[in-house]
Amino acid sequence: MVSSRSAAGLWWGLVGVAAFSFTVPFTKIAVAGLSPLFIGSGRAVVAAILAAAALALTRQRLPRGSQWGRLALVAGGVVVGFPLLTSFALTATPASHGAVVIALLPAATATAAVLRGRERPPTAFWLITGVGALAAIGFASMQSGGFGQLHRADVLLLGAVVAAAIGYAEGGLLARELGAWQTVSWALVLASPLMVFLAAVSVAQQPPSASPAQWAAFAYLGVISMFLGFFAWYRGLAIGPMAQVSQIQLVQPVLSICWAGLLLGEALTWTTIVGGVAVILCAGAAVRVRLRPAAAQPAEVTATPSLQTVKD
Repeated sequence: MVSSRSAAGLWWGLVGVAAFSFTVPFTKIAVAGLSPLFIGSGRAVVAAILAAAALALTRQRLPRGSQWGRLALVAGGVVVGFPLLTSFALTATPASHGAVVIALLPAATATAAVLRGRERPPTAFWLITGVGALAAIGFASMQSGGFGQLHRADVLLLGAVVAAAIGYAEGGLLARELGAWQTVSWALVLASPLMVFLAAVSVAQQPPSASPAQWAAFAYLGVISMFLGFFAWYRGLAIGPMAQVSQIQLVQPVLSICWAGLLLGEALTWTTIVGGVAVILCAGAAVRVRLRPAAAQPAEVTATPSLQTVKD
């Protein structure tokens, strides 16, 4: 029973990562015709409209007390911070280079999950997580021509990683209380006044004018990356353990760079296959090392079944 729930969390996480893997290349497509401020804020407005409709139609109960403050933390990380920072960064760097820095996200999320969720992965988990992060960065670096010096875009992407890691960890915990899709929906609604204001400012500064392909990329960012993808991702994190599920993100830079090659024509070489296999093996090893201690101590898991409950 324990292993089946853990497997379910991993599969939900994988669905979320697959949805998120298109975010960087589609953002790169969109910024060719739309301002980064409009993309970062406008996608959140689109998602907030969908979220508000879903919450109203299903008559969801309002969050209570401290849950609002925690939702603000989620909104600051994944609704405001990550979209805006990556949009501005990708005006000055290739999509494949963006994957270099974003490859740090699994390790950052695992760290945030441990600090916030009080999970205690074994030492071997951290060793494999570190190796996986290095493998992901090395793979992405080979594809983008090297990490090079730290530029303004890299600083923005690092900020996006920190923001997303905090939002993922807090959102994973809240999803156990509010439900997976409810958590991201309330976060979007909470952030909507700010994002509507920023979108209005961006339209006043630079009226949006884009090609059909750029508008399609923007639509994906608003509907999938900002809304539906989080249904699966937060459900996976809620089932958890979060530190384990977060390692599925190691495959995200592999997928992102493949999509960048297919959609944007960015260079792909034989190292894509070799590096991609190495990164995926590290993700699999991190998952397995985390599963073994949990399976060896069933009494510890069954003692707190309420933490495994996911509302949906």
